[in-house]
Amino acid sequence: MKIRKGDTVRVLAGKDKGREGQVTRAIPSQDKVIIEGVNLAKRHQKPTSATMQGGIIDKAMPLHVSNVAVISPSDGKPTRVGYRFDVDGRKVRICRRTGVDLDG
Repeated sequence: MKIRKGDTVRVLAGKDKGREGQVTRAIPSQDKVIIEGVNLAKRHQKPTSATMQGGIIDKAMPLHVSNVAVISPSDGKPTRVGYRFDVDGRKVRICRRTGVDLDG
């Protein structure tokens, strides 16, 4: 999976099409990502020692990876992700449109 935790992405399809946010969690086994503030659903929460207060909360639900695109750091537009090897032999993710490195 080419999208990782911490990436800024734009939603390409679904009820939140066009919205942007950061990936808070990646689930590679299901090819899904959870994006902060996107694809929210109401969930009933029982009061526990961790949450203290129960009630109806908004919870970010997973989106399929095919419905999101990484935002290019150079121009702020959605892009595909590719790979190349740097001089040390490490695999580095790159922006397919501009060729800029996505990993630091």
